[in-house]
Amino acid sequence: MKKTKIEKLETFLVDRWCLLKVSCEDGTVGIGEAGVHAWPAATAAVIDSMARYLIGQDPSKIEHHTQLLHRNWHFMSSLVDGALSAINIALWDIQGKRLGVPVYELMGGMTRHKVRCYIHVRGDTVDALVADALKKKDEGFTAIRFSPFAPDFHLRKSFEEWVTEAERRVGALHEVLRGEVDLCIELHRQMNPAESIALAQRLQRFHPYFYEDPMLPDSPAMMGDVRARCGIPIATGERFSTIYQFQALLAANGCDYIRPDVCLTLGLSGAKKAAALAEAHHVKVIPHNPLSPVSTAACVQLDACIPNFALQEYTGESESPKRELVVQPLTLKNGHLIVPESPGIGIDFNDAELAKLKANPMVPAVPIAADGSVQDF
Repeated sequence: MKKTKIEKLETFLVDRWCLLKVSCEDGTVGIGEAGVHAWPAATAAVIDSMARYLIGQDPSKIEHHTQLLHRNWHFMSSLVDGALSAINIALWDIQGKRLGVPVYELMGGMTRHKVRCYIHVRGDTVDALVADALKKKDEGFTAIRFSPFAPDFHLRKSFEEWVTEAERRVGALHEVLRGEVDLCIELHRQMNPAESIALAQRLQRFHPYFYEDPMLPDSPAMMGDVRARCGIPIATGERFSTIYQFQALLAANGCDYIRPDVCLTLGLSGAKKAAALAEAHHVKVIPHNPLSPVSTAACVQLDACIPNFALQEYTGESESPKRELVVQPLTLKNGHLIVPESPGIGIDFNDAELAKLKANPMVPAVPIAADGSVQDF
């Protein structure tokens, strides 16, 4: 294969996403996405800084460029690693396109031809939550993710009121979906360890598939204690940006499923390494994916080449702006994404539409309790 060089990096702020296009001198274009969706403009600025090194480089040296940019300075953070993740995904996309093969063929080959997904379910009331869950079941999904908390949970009068409402919401879904759909409970770090353990003990009878982020991910030892006392499988890791964080968590027996974000944990390279660490601990992988179709496509490439895949987060891609963003979205069939056979990560930007799409940055919406204190979100 004739060598080429990176010619240009372009960032696009669409909705709350930071998207990337890397163009080469031979006309090959790779696409990627950064995972720090609270700060897309800041992430784009980091990518622009990294472009000074990347322009003129060989795009096939994926691991070398990732290592150099990650270790070049003293400062490592989510912004740096999110920017690097977008670059890493785009470089893998270029390599696959130049060789005419999907990325998963370059990372060990296919382990599955379709990827089971869980879909988000929402509802301010129990009835609304149940109705949305039944709708998603009818669409073919066999796993759903939801919050056990009402939107005004932070205004609770007592802990008992909080956990009783959570138990009622989970119980209602278990009653209508029992035996057919897996329940994935998302705590979103909104409880401290003592609270999440107490709630888990009340929810055990509903047999959840996983219990996600039962505390802030800042103490592997404490997460291990929570896991030991919850009696429900723990899923966590979406905020991690390096394999060393996953290693510390796994060494502390802190989870049953890891949740790497390919757009944060140094791209497909870092996510594949995290999956291998998890495999050595008999832990399965549920990639985090609240972002654009670029993130989804990258996740599916990972899912297709690891042996310890469990579930894929999926938020739907039939509505604007996701619908317009790519030329041909991945195929969803009966709650599964079909692993594509096209080169690279399997999708391309719809350039005409991309130019029209606008940014819609997140507005800080941290819940404030009845006493005026800041709550975790």
